[in-house]
Amino acid sequence: MQSNLASATTPTPAADESGRAVVAHLRQSEIYRNYQQAYETTTGLPLDIRAAGSFQSPLHGSKHANSFCVLMAKANKTCAACLQLQQRVEQDATAEAKTLQCFAGLSESAVPIRVGEKVLGYLQTGQIFLQAPTKTGFRRVLAQLAKWGSTANVRELETAYFKTRVLAKHHYLSAVSLLSVFAQHLSALSNQVMVQEAAAESPLITRARALIAERQTDALSLVEVARSVHVSAFYFCKLFKQSTGLTFTDYLARVRVESVKTMLLNPHLRVSEAAYAAGFQSLSQFNRVFRRIEGESPTVYRDHRHGAAAHHSFRPVGRAA
Repeated sequence: MQSNLASATTPTPAADESGRAVVAHLRQSEIYRNYQQAYETTTGLPLDIRAAGSFQSPLHGSKHANSFCVLMAKANKTCAACLQLQQRVEQDATAEAKTLQCFAGLSESAVPIRVGEKVLGYLQTGQIFLQAPTKTGFRRVLAQLAKWGSTANVRELETAYFKTRVLAKHHYLSAVSLLSVFAQHLSALSNQVMVQEAAAESPLITRARALIAERQTDALSLVEVARSVHVSAFYFCKLFKQSTGLTFTDYLARVRVESVKTMLLNPHLRVSEAAYAAGFQSLSQFNRVFRRIEGESPTVYRDHRHGAAAHHSFRPVGRAA
């Protein structure tokens, strides 16, 4: 495979369970589905979102997926080549959007969705040519397929290959830039989506969410919530994780963090006051949880919203009021 705009230099980030859960919720969110439709309608390019480290076929979630790439994904060897390209794009796209070419000369791009230094997943687009396909190029593709022992229908492949969309490089990179802006927006909304999304969940979980929202400032326990919805703690724990992708403890922490973020819109409120008002029992726990979820400290988060000067008007978190 040839590198188009970058070369692989760093290891693929591991996709932990919480990251996969966030991406799964983002995929089902209204904001992503609306943007996907608008992007594909406007550009004619496919768009998909996938978790870091995923082994799913590239752009499998898009109705605009290139027919040549769909044919390639049906065979083991060519599918493996597509996944290897996907992994290489992932390796490069840890800080910014990256584009690479596959063995057939098609370009694909990945735009990281980040929270702090952690890459949760990628917006992926492409499967296009940056230069018009040629007979010579197709013969090279057939030669490589022959080495892999592919039995694909040559006429069908040729038709799909030469129907592949061709875009000028600057037009294509402009489309990728649009995804970079959207990825930043998704990063900011990732925790909010995890807390608010409740598609196709059981009434039991809906009631549990409502109780958590109502009593988030209390010292709420899993056992107490399970009892309120009339199930065992073991069953509730299992069902809640299946439905939300989060443990009860992590979900409650995220709800409280969203509450803190809302309170910090008030520039006159101390971070410590917001933390205790949201239900956190200690500042050390709050700082640790907030940084893990938002990718930055609560003080930095507040400064970004009110300007650096606001920091000098308040005492740092952890000091006596």
